[in-house]
Amino acid sequence: MATDRPGRSAVDLRAETLDTIAAVLPIERRDEFAELLSDHDVETLRHLVNQGMGENTLRALASDLAYLQAWALAANGSSLPWPAPEALLLKFVAHHLWDPERRVINPQHGMPTDVEDRLRIQGFLRSTGPHAPDTVRRRLATWSTLTKWRGLDGAFASPALKSAIRLAVRATPRPKRRKSAKAVTGDVLSKLIGTCRTNSLRDVRDKAILMLAFASGGRRRSEVAGLRKEQLFMEAPIHVEGSLPLPSLSIHLGRTKTSGADNQEIVYLTGRPVEALNTWLALARIESGSVFRAIDRWGNVSKRSLDPKAINDIVKQRADMAGLDPAEYSAHGLRSGYLTEAANRGIPLPEAMEQSRHRSVQQASEYYNSATRRSGRAARLL
Repeated sequence: MATDRPGRSAVDLRAETLDTIAAVLPIERRDEFAELLSDHDVETLRHLVNQGMGENTLRALASDLAYLQAWALAANGSSLPWPAPEALLLKFVAHHLWDPERRVINPQHGMPTDVEDRLRIQGFLRSTGPHAPDTVRRRLATWSTLTKWRGLDGAFASPALKSAIRLAVRATPRPKRRKSAKAVTGDVLSKLIGTCRTNSLRDVRDKAILMLAFASGGRRRSEVAGLRKEQLFMEAPIHVEGSLPLPSLSIHLGRTKTSGADNQEIVYLTGRPVEALNTWLALARIESGSVFRAIDRWGNVSKRSLDPKAINDIVKQRADMAGLDPAEYSAHGLRSGYLTEAANRGIPLPEAMEQSRHRSVQQASEYYNSATRRSGRAARLL
């Protein structure tokens, strides 16, 4: 195996390179990635980091690439070929989209047991049954994108592949589920915030997280977890008739999942959410760096940001403490809940989208319209 000096293998060098892009990759699996990915794959990922591709996109791409490599090794005994022949793409679909009832009759239907066992041992397969169609489509899209980056053409647009996916999905229908079963609307949010009763660091932090994530338009958990003090700018107070001036703050999100390469997103906070955020910053003595951080059992505030998953855990924990079913709520419920609450209060959809930063009217209106359909005139024609 090639080395740059004695004692250092190609895998060691790839692991070292992966360390340099640890901030945007699931680096707890660094050694595994170093084994699975080729030098070309790692160099491509590093190039994309330097080009400023979004962190979540890079994580998903790296994870998909590692899965595809692991599957190819398990299914064929060799790494992914570039470009992939149509037969291999069809095999990928057959291994991941299959009919559970048919498999009872024919054990060879779907993914072979030896391939499944190997992927499960490696930690790539956790649940049983066929994959979700969206997952299969996303991994094929990643495969296609990597093929194009290599200057090659693939068979990803072939009629046979499209037909195979369509027929497989039709044979194994799945109900489409939202990321959060229930929206965290204003009344639910009040119950979650109500569990933050004390002046403890944890209660003050969680209250600030819930209020900021909701009031800033239903920010994604990655945006909340990755928020830095340098992105916060105090604005002139907002004067509202009949009340004291309200504190105002702008959040410069920079590039987001939907903003595009050249756009810098900005959203605003006014009133109570600003006060909750400032209380946390003062109590935790945060003057720079990550805004929301872990707190250990002794009450020490970490210097590192919370993991995005922690935002989801906080929502579920507070739901449980409020006497709600935590399985019915997630961090995404804050995003859908913001638009639902905006509809309930009669705020025009374009105005709500200015804060939520949704790019698609169709997507935003799915949440917005559901709030008024049940009581709307269209449901009362008779």
